[in-house]
Amino acid sequence: MPQARKRLVSTEVTPFYHVIARCVRRHFLCGRDPLTGKDYSSRKTDIQDRLALLADVFAIDVCAYAILSNHYHLVLRIDEQSALEWDEFEVADRWIRLFTGPPVVRAFVAGQQLSQAQRQVAQNHIDEYRKRLCDLSWFMKCLNEPIARQANTEDNVTGHFWQSRFHSQALLDEAAVLTAMAYVDLNPIRAGIAQTPEASDYTSIQQRIADWRATQKPRPAPARKAADTSKEKAGLSGEIIRLLEFQDDSSESAEDGIPYSTPDYLELVDWSGRAIAEAKKGAIPERLPPILKRLNMRPEQYLAYIRKPKFGFANALGALDKLKAYAEHFEKAFMKGQTAAAALFSPGR
Repeated sequence: MPQARKRLVSTEVTPFYHVIARCVRRHFLCGRDPLTGKDYSSRKTDIQDRLALLADVFAIDVCAYAILSNHYHLVLRIDEQSALEWDEFEVADRWIRLFTGPPVVRAFVAGQQLSQAQRQVAQNHIDEYRKRLCDLSWFMKCLNEPIARQANTEDNVTGHFWQSRFHSQALLDEAAVLTAMAYVDLNPIRAGIAQTPEASDYTSIQQRIADWRATQKPRPAPARKAADTSKEKAGLSGEIIRLLEFQDDSSESAEDGIPYSTPDYLELVDWSGRAIAEAKKGAIPERLPPILKRLNMRPEQYLAYIRKPKFGFANALGALDKLKAYAEHFEKAFMKGQTAAAALFSPGR
């Protein structure tokens, strides 16, 4: 039975979440419909553009994304601390980039003189906006609703575009975060619509590879924006999404990012992509990435998960002790996924 989001999402436990949203009845409403032949692929760009906007507005970072024909995957990090540090003007300014907002808030952003009562009204709105700008449900609402309205208008229909609601999976430790990111980035390869990560359109791995390649070569003068350069080199469509960086990268802004480094992660995804493309499902290529050893993960169990989770997506993913702590936090006696967690993240057992 579906549970309230507040019973599944808590930044006290983890800020990282794997999110999946599917089109209603799993129709190909974002790609080429094999039944009618009609092409809806432009909606993938619409989703990517909207995601790029929300990544700039919300205190929620995008770690990974993959947009397919009838669903999409995201790995997100909720950054509550950033939202708390924004001043009132920045909170209001960010919010009205998405919504018109009440006149008193627009007047506040415009710097108009307000009475004490008006300032209090504006402050009350801003306090609520601050909470929403680091709320996973509001992020997904702001992503899915405009896409659904636009698609229904284009198709001259009414009703649901997305299934009842999005599914979220808490990622409880570093290994779970990187496993979920790799799973998301390898979606096009697993679906057979791309042969390599760099050829996987509408994915974060394609964007990360382009960005990484751009840093390996001298940049021509005059200097150009890194995002624009990456987009041209990779042939990316749509807006470039601001991705959460890796901690071990040289950028100062990466200190609060994803554990490990870009080369480590690219090696993991490349190895995983080759492994799942093998004719024999049980085959494990040689030269295991060192990152698997450092994360204490079983290669065979990792590949089984990357190919397709056997029992679907549990509400949380991580080491067994972390999963039990997650269940205890939400006052649950049992949490689905414990068997998979023990196999995937407990190599010594």
